[in-house]
Amino acid sequence: MRLFIGEIFPDRAELRADEIHHIIKVLRMNDNEEIYVTDGKGKWVGGKLRLKGKKAEVEILEIFPQEPLSERILHIAIAPTKSLERFEFFLEKSVELGVSEITPLISVNSERKNLNLEKMQKQLENACKQSLRVLFPRLNPLTPLKDFMEKNAENQLFVAHCYQEYEKISLKKVFGNQKNITILIGPEGDFSKHELELLLSQGATGVDLGKNRLRTETAGIFTVAGFYYSHL
Repeated sequence: MRLFIGEIFPDRAELRADEIHHIIKVLRMNDNEEIYVTDGKGKWVGGKLRLKGKKAEVEILEIFPQEPLSERILHIAIAPTKSLERFEFFLEKSVELGVSEITPLISVNSERKNLNLEKMQKQLENACKQSLRVLFPRLNPLTPLKDFMEKNAENQLFVAHCYQEYEKISLKKVFGNQKNITILIGPEGDFSKHELELLLSQGATGVDLGKNRLRTETAGIFTVAGFYYSHL
């Protein structure tokens, strides 16, 4: 099953320009091949590819039920790693496992303070197509921690950290009691003690990810995997 991105109309689906290029120039698909299209917002259809020179449309043969919004939401706010490849690995795997929203964070100890958001969005979309997700997660711009806290002042926040002197609850307990979950994960050097104390003073709850010290991207994937498993 090959899934592509485009706009869906009652009688046809129009593929995005970059998807048409990929179909014709890279995959070299043929006229009349089976194809599936999603708008990334929960709509998806199946049909036949119709090629007209450098243009391509999809004749709709089957309309699938709209993918509903999940009752359980997982928002991961995470500091990008110094190694871009490691952060891209987190992005890909967390999307495959069902993350709802991702916000890259800038923290005091952050070693990476810039991202190519357009490139990241493309990687997110590719991961959605690979895992057959038709309701795409949201990828937010790189955001300073202070701005993130202000924007989410009304939300219950959970923060994963390595400081032993502060109380933490298990990830299992978080997933068992909450439906709309926002978890913050710091950079390689963790959040600073000042940042953590500020988060806790504003109502955030510390979260324990186990006795092993995890890399930033591993902590992110571990968290999303736990969320995915709790759905089964």
